[in-house]
Amino acid sequence: MHQVVNVRDLGALDGPVLVFGGPYGNLEATQALRAAADRHRIPASRVICTGDLAAYGADPQAVTDLIRGWGCAVVMGNCEEALAADAGDCGCNFDAGSACAVLSVRWFTATRRDLDPGAKRWMGTLPRRIDFTLAGTHLAAVHGMASQIAGWVFASTPAAVKRAEIEAAGADGIIAGHCGVPFTEILDGRLWHNSGALGMPANDGTPRVWYSVLTPTAEGIAVAHHPLSYDHAAASARMRERGYPGEYAAALTGGLWPSCDVLPPAERRRTGQALAPAGVLWRPAMAAAAE
Repeated sequence: MHQVVNVRDLGALDGPVLVFGGPYGNLEATQALRAAADRHRIPASRVICTGDLAAYGADPQAVTDLIRGWGCAVVMGNCEEALAADAGDCGCNFDAGSACAVLSVRWFTATRRDLDPGAKRWMGTLPRRIDFTLAGTHLAAVHGMASQIAGWVFASTPAAVKRAEIEAAGADGIIAGHCGVPFTEILDGRLWHNSGALGMPANDGTPRVWYSVLTPTAEGIAVAHHPLSYDHAAASARMRERGYPGEYAAALTGGLWPSCDVLPPAERRRTGQALAPAGVLWRPAMAAAAE
């Protein structure tokens, strides 16, 4: 297996696993997700966050406290990395002068202001990767890519890139975050899965946010994307009250990102189209057969 520094191994998990990414300081969405986990009867020991607890939303401290108190596993995202280092920006590698870059200065400055030193220190202790076994299959949870914490991988990203990342990780599949848009892809029997973001809509013209559940079955692993409704109006109002960018506050209610700079052309063309990602039955045995 490829050796990676700063990995947390959860061992073998014996039931459905709930995955979510990018809470982004959105307290209302994070509270709704916690309630959804309870409805699914999935304990914290089988809940994984792919990072970026604090970003666009108005309550980075409250979200961090909630996640820490819950006790679920959390991958270090580029936002945690930057906040722990007291960096000057979020480390997303936005193009200089782009709308994303300009807006990120505003929300990152506010997030740094609203997080206490203890939360920032804790963020610096998070693993860059979380490994676990489900139905006898080795999965690796990362933030952007296994090789680059802020690497962008979308559904339209070439399959060769995903295959290379999975191979380098020495895993049967990768669970990633960062891109903010949910998708699942099977590549030669191996899995690439992104649950989407919890704290910001998926640029699909609806205020819904996303999480996913991976359930071991007799046939394989059922991968299901779940939309989540929450009090987006309250979260948006809270952002405006606390001086976070109004452009992202509007995105919470309107469902459209204020900038599509990071999106590849295929995803950009789908702006405003309501998502309905299909469930996938992944047969992990195919991964071993492909070797």
